[in-house]
Amino acid sequence: MALPFARSLRLCRWGAKRLGVASTEARRGISFKLEEKTAHSSLALFRGDTGVKYGLVGLEPTKVALNVERFREWAVVLADTAVTSGRHYWEVTVKRSQQFRIGVADVDMSRDSCIGVDDRSWVFTYAQRKWYTMLANEKAPVEGIGQPEKVGLLLEYEAQKLSLVDVSQVSVVHTLQTDFRGPVVPAFALWDGELLTHSGLEVPQGL
Repeated sequence: MALPFARSLRLCRWGAKRLGVASTEARRGISFKLEEKTAHSSLALFRGDTGVKYGLVGLEPTKVALNVERFREWAVVLADTAVTSGRHYWEVTVKRSQQFRIGVADVDMSRDSCIGVDDRSWVFTYAQRKWYTMLANEKAPVEGIGQPEKVGLLLEYEAQKLSLVDVSQVSVVHTLQTDFRGPVVPAFALWDGELLTHSGLEVPQGL
């Protein structure tokens, strides 16, 4: 469960930005929406800012509000709620997308970069009908899961782990060892189709 977005958190490197913070007191994990002011101009949010779709042309630059938090070079959007502790689980429904990345990133990662390219984001990427892990622009194949309709992500902050979950089997497919140094947020990138997020979920039994 997240504190209201209007509550502010002073982050050591990010300054006094307004940001939700996931609570570890409740049974349910992080609850978030996608943050429009971070979304690249080729991305459009829908369904109450829980989904994101890619547009080849993108929005007219004159119609996109100028914001230093907006990704400028890559089709990336971040969630509006940060995690600083605890275990959290969310799911992503994939609609007609053959190339996307899902994971977490530092709240203050460069808006000129892409998730998975630098060493301050940790992602699972799907491309050419295969899954990979991606960190600092290095890919490694992930086996044991096919073309997705829905996948889960399990974030274990203190254990420094991010896992890709097979929703149909309720099992961990692959775990990334991370190096969190501060607050992180769910992060998404896509180059076709749509992604729909489902948050505020309890961690499934057995994970």
